[in-house]
Amino acid sequence: MLQHLAGRVWIYPHDPDPDAIRPSVAVIADDRGSVLVDAGNSPEHARAVGTAIGAAGLPAPKWLVYTHHHWDHTWGACAWPDVTVLAHSTAVDLLKTEADRPWSHRYLHDQVEANPKLAPSFRARALAVPDWTDFRIVLPDQTFDDTLTLPTDVVLRHVGGNHAPDSVIVLADGVALLGDAFYPPPYHLRTPDDTADYAMVKRLLTERHNWYVDAHSAPRQLSEALTQSG
Repeated sequence: MLQHLAGRVWIYPHDPDPDAIRPSVAVIADDRGSVLVDAGNSPEHARAVGTAIGAAGLPAPKWLVYTHHHWDHTWGACAWPDVTVLAHSTAVDLLKTEADRPWSHRYLHDQVEANPKLAPSFRARALAVPDWTDFRIVLPDQTFDDTLTLPTDVVLRHVGGNHAPDSVIVLADGVALLGDAFYPPPYHLRTPDDTADYAMVKRLLTERHNWYVDAHSAPRQLSEALTQSG
């Protein structure tokens, strides 16, 4: 179920099981249309979030923001009707490449056989999408390069980073929704020297938002985030 965080911001929490790779999804509720931050890792995940939005009595999403192109943040998009999908401009080609891949359980198996480092991600994908019949990767309807402010005063800002070049953060009502922006590269691309982007974390903390929410952790208030950053 949705958890109210602050102002108009609600969170559908992440799955604490790291093998599930099921990130949190945020809803910024507004009578002019809610903003959905990330699509969920699958149509099933998206439908669960949609049910929670209805149960909470929140306005239906009008916009869907991809914090970045990775599967666990975008694969639920095909289950969100009547939304405008927003992303950084660099996400388009990355998603087109993903959309051209022949996704199926056989394809996932063969890719892991060829590159065992893909196993954690691809096994999670197989669990997330048991049926590929109606699955498709949804490309953005609208892109931006630096910042974009929606009619509901929700601000999208490109930050890039080592995890994904298209990483975007979303700012609303004192909450910074970070996606995976400061994370190291995905596991199959990571080297022993790769760490979290502490320089980015410090820059974001100087902005003094009330809440900081990355997609695979519990939300942190500013005081906690400052303490944990050391």
